[in-house]
Amino acid sequence: MRKNLTLSLLIPAFFMLLTLQAAGKDFTGVVTYKITLQGSGITEEMKTMMPKTMIMTIKGNKSRTEMVMGMGKTVSISNADDKSSITLIDMMGQKIAIQSTYEDIKEEIDKGPKVDVKVTGETKNICGYTCKKAIITYPDEDIEIFVYYTDELGTKDLNFDNPQFKDINGVMLEFEMPNDQFTMQFIATSVEKKKVDDSMFTIPDGYQVKTKDEMRGMFGGF
Repeated sequence: MRKNLTLSLLIPAFFMLLTLQAAGKDFTGVVTYKITLQGSGITEEMKTMMPKTMIMTIKGNKSRTEMVMGMGKTVSISNADDKSSITLIDMMGQKIAIQSTYEDIKEEIDKGPKVDVKVTGETKNICGYTCKKAIITYPDEDIEIFVYYTDELGTKDLNFDNPQFKDINGVMLEFEMPNDQFTMQFIATSVEKKKVDDSMFTIPDGYQVKTKDEMRGMFGGF
């Protein structure tokens, strides 16, 4: 029997999943996901604090993913052209921007757990797109994660900065994140083609640029 993700793995994975999606080919627009919690360990406090939706915006080789939680909002911006990323945290009265180079990202991935990806023959239609099923396993932890993805919206280019999903060749429209207490399930509810302004992929006014070490100190060692 597989183990669930420990909370120590889930927390960084939860924030990293904001950078999980792939670069759009010809797609420019917005994908909206519904987030549900499943499991006996769910409390009312968890339901209040955890996000209910995730919104991903794609324009060419750039993506922006946003989640609103009880404590605030987190946004991740990825640029597959220069292999860089920006994390925006609006939480507990603080607005912080963290810029990461490819060297920074590679160092974090190298320190993370190793994963294997197996693409099955199963497919599912989600929001009008045929999605392939993949199983991600953590050999050292005996963990499995199930995802459904499509290459009609993009390739794996922007997944380069996510240790869990970097080998998924497309945009995931359904996936799960389990831990010891509950499982978070993400399912796309709409895919909308629309114009996207370049300002969506820049640091807004009012944010302080910090290093990861400075951010960890501000948020209790995260």
